[in-house]
Amino acid sequence: MAGGRVSAGVPLLSLVLATGCAPGDGTGAAEEMAGGEEVSPTPEPQHTLTADQTHNRWSRTIPPILYVESGAVIEAYLEEASDGQLTPESTFEDLARLSFDPIHPLTGPVYVEGAEAGDLLAVTLHEIELGDWGWVANVPGFGFLADRFPDPYLRTFEFEPGDTSVDFAPGVRIPLRPFPGVMGVAPDTDSMLVTIPPRQNGGNMDDRDMVEGSTVYFPVLVDGALFSMGDPHIAQGDGEVGGTAIEGPLRVVYELEVIKGAGPIASPHYETDEFYAVTGFAPTIDEAARNAVEAMVDYLASSRDLSRQEAYQLASMAGDLKISEVVDVPNMLVAMRISKDVIGN
Repeated sequence: MAGGRVSAGVPLLSLVLATGCAPGDGTGAAEEMAGGEEVSPTPEPQHTLTADQTHNRWSRTIPPILYVESGAVIEAYLEEASDGQLTPESTFEDLARLSFDPIHPLTGPVYVEGAEAGDLLAVTLHEIELGDWGWVANVPGFGFLADRFPDPYLRTFEFEPGDTSVDFAPGVRIPLRPFPGVMGVAPDTDSMLVTIPPRQNGGNMDDRDMVEGSTVYFPVLVDGALFSMGDPHIAQGDGEVGGTAIEGPLRVVYELEVIKGAGPIASPHYETDEFYAVTGFAPTIDEAARNAVEAMVDYLASSRDLSRQEAYQLASMAGDLKISEVVDVPNMLVAMRISKDVIGN
């Protein structure tokens, strides 16, 4: 996939108008759109992060590798999820030796000047570019049906620039829709939390709609936000039921912008030109779905001047629930989205 939206500032601007709050320093996409200027689909990166500038835990104690102003555009190279344990030449024997300790190398953290607890951090994914290979695996003991599929499985793929699909079996072709499976800000803890589950700070959301052209909103939990991303996915179904997507390296160009005064959110929101979405996480699908519906009711009530009863009925009439992932224990993630044809930008 190449390019991006014609107007990268529309999602951020819609949130600003809906909440009555303002971005941090006046240099970002929302102000450019408000001034009537068309934003480039892929703005020129101001900073580059390499695939070896990584960590694989969540904590406010992990030092940032980059300090930026609100509105900064960053080019980040993401290492595949095994952190080099698997290669294009790997076999089942390599899979048997796979350790979860180094899983999810995350490029970052990035400290955003002016970001404070209680703010929102808007992350716009301007461009996502494939690497040259990927893998999918059944790791024994891992996956939604782990008890029914105990045997190891490993398949690798090669990619060329511009590829939009890949052959899986005769007559079976998988569309490529790359995205970072893990994105998040630092939680307010000194503990070194593993990256496997989704949490309030984002984390391993594995939401296949957080693709090029999306803007994802994270609650800032510590000063500077300390944003990181990783676990690059090349193709994944909703649920990621087997435990992995097509995992492989990616290059991502993204923009960070602080939104002041928007109030806390319980888990990340995101939007495209077509829809606005919220997320809910919990140890069960039922609980995660309830949390996602609650988040949508809160958003509709606050942004569209509706009563909570009206917002609830609107979500029932026009909202769509979807399972994002069911394998990242102890939490699962459910998203709920609503079309902008219904609620406007």
